[in-house]
Amino acid sequence: MRVVIQCAASKRSDAGYLRHTNGRKVLFVADPERAPQGMPFTYAHPDETADTGSSWRDELLKYNDAPGNNPLGLLPAWQLYQNETYSLLANRYGLGSLYILSAGWGLIAADFLTPKYDITFSAQADAYKRRRKKDQYHDLNMLPVETDEPVVFFVSKEYIPLACSLTKDLRTDRHIFFSSKVAPNAPGCILRKYETRTRTNWQYECAKAFMGGKVGI
Repeated sequence: MRVVIQCAASKRSDAGYLRHTNGRKVLFVADPERAPQGMPFTYAHPDETADTGSSWRDELLKYNDAPGNNPLGLLPAWQLYQNETYSLLANRYGLGSLYILSAGWGLIAADFLTPKYDITFSAQADAYKRRRKKDQYHDLNMLPVETDEPVVFFVSKEYIPLACSLTKDLRTDRHIFFSSKVAPNAPGCILRKYETRTRTNWQYECAKAFMGGKVGI
């Protein structure tokens, strides 16, 4: 089984940054032009061109290909977020079976070294952090298309379109939990209702219930 959980706004305070060639930190956001000024870093979109001439996304891939002793101090995706659920899932299913659905980077492996970023699908977020449907992203997709294991998603409704589009070529079962009264549109996926009174970040509660055998597929 492969498990996918969405990213989170709360990152660890010791998370590392990608940097310009002059050493200045870069914080990735959805709309750099609308971001507040006067911060100790510059803002960039993941697919903007870096100082090197490559996109920041490509620079991140290069860094992961040869991280050496990880001089930038980037954290693997499963350790980047503050909520304990990521660690619980990693310990339960193993890093090779866990993926993070990131609004900034796409569908990334749990051990992918990931810089600090502030991009979300949440409509409640500040405008410069908010990824919109029309926005162009060259999302990564690290879940092998040839997998024959079922894939289970713990994502909110805003992340379901991305989850579906990045996994549409899979030939295995895709199970998506949802908590809304009306089932979301998820072509080709198996929808599973999770009953809860929690309205915000219910996916963590659902993932823990899944690990505890209270819900299943």
